[in-house]
Amino acid sequence: METFTVSTKSRNQLIDITSEVTGVIRESGVSDGACIVFTPHTTAGITINENADPSVKSDISMKLSDVIDQDSRFRHMEGNSDSHIKSSLVGCSEYIIVEGGRPVLGTWQGIMFCEFDGPRSRRVHVQVVGE
Repeated sequence: METFTVSTKSRNQLIDITSEVTGVIRESGVSDGACIVFTPHTTAGITINENADPSVKSDISMKLSDVIDQDSRFRHMEGNSDSHIKSSLVGCSEYIIVEGGRPVLGTWQGIMFCEFDGPRSRRVHVQVVGE
């Protein structure tokens, strides 16, 4: 398993981590198999979505905040219940096929780290398995 750090700059932010994950796969020497990308944070997530147009990331972040806002009725004392809910909806990991030493992604797809309670320094774990 390899771990890298993502530094976020705002409360809600999606960051492309495709190149970092691809680098871990390349360094693993695995040609064909799979990798798991996981973040061990309860107010962050990992997703795969369009990587070509940066407005997609901001649109996802905006709409999640529209649907799940900072509601004063939340009982969690830290004031970040909306962040926990967003993390649960997006999920904390992705399972990605590896072929030819690269992640199998669609033409426009990228792997995104999703920050819902930043700015923070976050960890991402990548486990590569296969031949």
